[in-house]
Amino acid sequence: FFPPQVLLLACAEDLECVPGFQQKVFYIEKPFEFTEDQLVLNLNFDDCKGNNKLNFEVSNPDFTVQGDGSLVALKNVSEVGRAFFVHARSEHAEDMAEIFIVGAKEKHGALKEILKLEGNSVIPRQKRAILATPILIPENQRPPFPRLVGKVIRSEVTEGAKFRLSGKGVDQDPKGIFRINEITGDVSVTRTLDREAIASYELEVEVTDLSGKTIDGPVRLDIFVIDQNDNRPMFKEGPYVGHVMEGSATGTTVMRMTAFDADDASTDNALLRYNILKQTPSKPSPNMFYIDPEKGDIVTVVSPVLLDRETMESPKYELVIEAKDMGGLDVGLTGTATATILIDDKNDHPPEFTKKEFQATVKEGVTGVIVNLTVGDRDDPATGAWRAVYTIINGNPGQSFEIHTNPQTNEGMLSVVKPLDYEISAFHTLLIKVENEDPLIPDIAYGPSSTATVQITVEDVNEGPVFHPNPMAVIKQENIPVGSVVLTVNATDPDTLQHQTIRYSVYKDPAGWLDIHPTNGTIGTTAVLDRESPFVQDNVYTALFLAIDSGNPPATGTGTLHITLEDVNDNVPSLYPTLAKVCEDAKDLRVVVLGATDKDLHPNTDQFKFELSKQSGPEKLWRINKLNNTHAQVVLLQNLKKANYNIPISVTDSGKPPLTNNTELKLQVCSCKKSKMDCSASDALHISLSLVLLSLLSLLCKS
Repeated sequence: FFPPQVLLLACAEDLECVPGFQQKVFYIEKPFEFTEDQLVLNLNFDDCKGNNKLNFEVSNPDFTVQGDGSLVALKNVSEVGRAFFVHARSEHAEDMAEIFIVGAKEKHGALKEILKLEGNSVIPRQKRAILATPILIPENQRPPFPRLVGKVIRSEVTEGAKFRLSGKGVDQDPKGIFRINEITGDVSVTRTLDREAIASYELEVEVTDLSGKTIDGPVRLDIFVIDQNDNRPMFKEGPYVGHVMEGSATGTTVMRMTAFDADDASTDNALLRYNILKQTPSKPSPNMFYIDPEKGDIVTVVSPVLLDRETMESPKYELVIEAKDMGGLDVGLTGTATATILIDDKNDHPPEFTKKEFQATVKEGVTGVIVNLTVGDRDDPATGAWRAVYTIINGNPGQSFEIHTNPQTNEGMLSVVKPLDYEISAFHTLLIKVENEDPLIPDIAYGPSSTATVQITVEDVNEGPVFHPNPMAVIKQENIPVGSVVLTVNATDPDTLQHQTIRYSVYKDPAGWLDIHPTNGTIGTTAVLDRESPFVQDNVYTALFLAIDSGNPPATGTGTLHITLEDVNDNVPSLYPTLAKVCEDAKDLRVVVLGATDKDLHPNTDQFKFELSKQSGPEKLWRINKLNNTHAQVVLLQNLKKANYNIPISVTDSGKPPLTNNTELKLQVCSCKKSKMDCSASDALHISLSLVLLSLLSLLCKS
């Protein structure tokens, strides 16, 4: 270690007695081992009043300080940490000395770090009379305060000179922690210090005259807060959950636990050691896991056979982990956390059917689930190592069956997807295998219990007769005579083994045009078929018929008949519009454009022929001009007086034979003034060309 005189900054005879350790920091080069009763170093504590009731305390229990200040080892010690401290207390003073354990290369650098010698030497330079040695203060000191912690010395005595202290902790935030006696240079601390809040203070001390002018300094004064073990280890990163696969090899790392200690990391105060306090559950072994005391790694310590998820009381283990500082010694502070370890499943158990053969019964013609196949699997139900996949491997050539997995129960739901026919086959035998979603581990294989047989019995049901074909289609002309035969239907009974008879009846005949013979199935007309009927859609009339067998109860089949009706020219064309208006003084004598429509189909419709009936009298009043195949225009040959006129018009279609519609166009001749048309008076006149002609004929006959 470094001799005490290295830190002496002035001759002893020139300095006043400063209570405390005369050297506060020691560096010991780490030996291979401290042996029992070995003298490590000599400590010099002086309270300047005789050291009455002097007592020493060492933070490392492997060492002690004897009454003469000798620090000795209590036993052979190879690991002591990086630092420990000695606390001395007498009737009049107390102080702390810190001992650092360093390697040979670290020794010089560590000394410079503490004393800050580079550029800030505390050894008095020429013409500088202030001596300010570093002050070390333990954190968490108890009252009373203020407490004397050090002294600044000035070798030159100047009348009226005063010491002045400044810096963070004095006149800068946090203010008022330290103060100095202006006359004696005694430095005091006014409150408890917390190293975790502020580990060191860099102050300046200077000497001023009565006017406040600096006459010496400033000189740097370093104050170091010595760590005490006042912070428990804390686990901050929880929750801690680890996973390990069942059957893992002994020594498999599961997870790492890491605690934090706010104390000085270079001391034993923050040197943590880990330990497992409790394991729940404690079976199959109370020591399933081990934690590395230094790293915090949790590893398995049981054989792979014991790490079997399916035989465990629970696949979840909870470990109470303790972190203790002071290197795990009894005097250390502790913190705990719970580590949850989940034993993950691997697919080491194949699914097995609960029985080799299953039975099912289903009625012919019915679809849906017919039986649930049950399996057992010891793997974790939440994984693909448990979930089952079923496959029909034999007996399903027509693909009439399907099997799916029930996600809740893991059962195989066997379904009929295509109706079965009793008359074709009354029995079916299926061979089904079951596997897992996940593959089995290499040394495990599916066995005979992973296949099963399903025997299916089909029950006979009285099935309804079937029309052939269905739907049925015929083409007929509309207006065929009543009683005409439309079609003879054919229906057969699928229940060939029952030898039943079939009767026919009308089910739906919207227009009431048809009937059917009950035994031979002949369909005939009972009314005229009209293609233009509202019951006909797109030239097709649809009716439904029943075929009923003689079973008990009887079964029914339905047949659909589509009759496509061919058009016949049986509808005269119609004219539109039937009313026209014109002003009596109109200059444009083109009265109206007429159009014609026909309910029949081409070629029984256009082109249409428009004609006027013969006009009598001395002069003609109107004419009709063809515009195209479907339209013509009525034109006045002269202005007419205000009145109503009925113009006889005939329109003829192009059917063979053609049909003609004789109709009238009502023409109102109105008075028009200021863009308003008045036709009211014309109603009273009722001038009709047809009436005029009748009157003339009557007169001629009388003559």
